[in-house]
Amino acid sequence: MPARAPFTLTSIAFGLALSAGLALSVMGCSPKADTPVATTAPETTVGTEIDDTVVTTRVKSALIEHDETKGFDIKVETRKGTVQLSGFVDNRAQADRAISIARGVEGAKAIVDAMTIKEGQATIGNAVDDTVVTARVKAALLADPAIKSFEIAVVTRKGEVQLSGFVATQAQIDHAVDVARRVEGVQTVVNQIAIQK
Repeated sequence: MPARAPFTLTSIAFGLALSAGLALSVMGCSPKADTPVATTAPETTVGTEIDDTVVTTRVKSALIEHDETKGFDIKVETRKGTVQLSGFVDNRAQADRAISIARGVEGAKAIVDAMTIKEGQATIGNAVDDTVVTARVKAALLADPAIKSFEIAVVTRKGEVQLSGFVATQAQIDHAVDVARRVEGVQTVVNQIAIQK
C-alpha cells in the first residue's frame, strides 16, 4: 500500500474552504420567508465565504502555534475579512496577545475583541455543567426557525453564556439572546454578536 502524503495547513484550509462553499450552495444563505425577525443579510459571494474560512483557519492555527495562546478557548469568526475573537480568557494581557497574533495573520483586515475576562476558578463540575448548557443553547438556536441559519458561537463558563458571531440585524441579536436566556441552566447571557457590514 503506497504511503499517503501528510496533510498540510494549506490542504486543510483548502478542504475547509471547499466544504464551506459546498455547504452554502446546498443550504442557501437566506432565512425562511415566514420568519418574523429575519431580513436579507448584506450580500457576500461564495468566494468571500471561502476567503473568510481560510482567514479563520489561519487565525486559529496562529493562536495554537503560540505558547502564550495555544491553551485558550478562543472562538474565531470571520466576515468579509473582519475577524471576531470571542470566548473567555484569564486577563486583559491574554486578550491583547491574542489580538496581536490575529492582526499578524494574512487576510485579517480588522479584529473585533469580543473576549470576556474570567471571574473566579471553575471546578470540574462547572466544566461538565457548562458543556451541557452550551449544547442546550446551541440546540435551542438551531431549533428556532428565525435564527437557525446564522453562525452564532456559544461558549459557557460557570453558567455565563457568551454568544458571538455575525448576523444581519439588531432584531436577530435580540431574538438570539432571548432564546439563550430561556434555556435551562443559563444564569446570564453576554452578547458579543456583531451586525454584518
